[in-house]
Amino acid sequence: MPSRTEVIYPEDGTPQGGVISPLLANLFLHYTFDSWMQRNNPVIPFERYADDIVCHCQTEAEVIALKAELTTRFEQCQLTLHPTKTHIIYCKDEDRTRHYPTTAFDFLGYTFRTRLSKNRNGKYFANFTPAMSNKASKRLRYEVKQLKWNLRPGDSLEKLASECNAKIRGWINYYGRYCYSSLNKLLNYIDYRLMLWAMHKFKRLKGKSQKAKAWLSKVRERDPYLFVHWERMGRVDQ
Repeated sequence: MPSRTEVIYPEDGTPQGGVISPLLANLFLHYTFDSWMQRNNPVIPFERYADDIVCHCQTEAEVIALKAELTTRFEQCQLTLHPTKTHIIYCKDEDRTRHYPTTAFDFLGYTFRTRLSKNRNGKYFANFTPAMSNKASKRLRYEVKQLKWNLRPGDSLEKLASECNAKIRGWINYYGRYCYSSLNKLLNYIDYRLMLWAMHKFKRLKGKSQKAKAWLSKVRERDPYLFVHWERMGRVDQ
């Protein structure tokens, strides 16, 4: 006999992915966290988006004390800090060189970690900076793939551009604010999907990726503003 499936209707929490969840998180955390922090720790800056929070402490002692205080505060409000997603991050850079187990974190589609930066004199130095996260890049590449350009050989390149340019411009404006080079994987993937479209549209390019790549490069040189990312790229890569 097939096993019976029992449906359980929880009385606590909100549905995962539910439209009401971010609103309830803002309402609860404004009281539980925002107002409390402003009253009790006014010198510690923080950012919060829904239930994702980053606090900026000056010393290890300060961050350990804050975590203990927040644990107690959340318990008082019948909430808990996520046991595996709550971390103490060491922002390692040129001046902070100690060794800690966790030195990077993701927030709002960015990964914050130590990277090499160049100063105005051309010298490289270690800096703790954000760049587009691998998770965000993977999600956006999947979104590009779902456009299924290779199944639309009857459409023109101009039509494809008109449909996606606003979206690409938004990605560039958001993720290109810091470490623009982290966008390259996404922008190159967009051109890779356009190359596949060309191989399906033109018989002379069928199965010939290098010729399709060269064709796309010539189109970009002839009309560098057709797709919003073309003017920012030096070449078309697969």
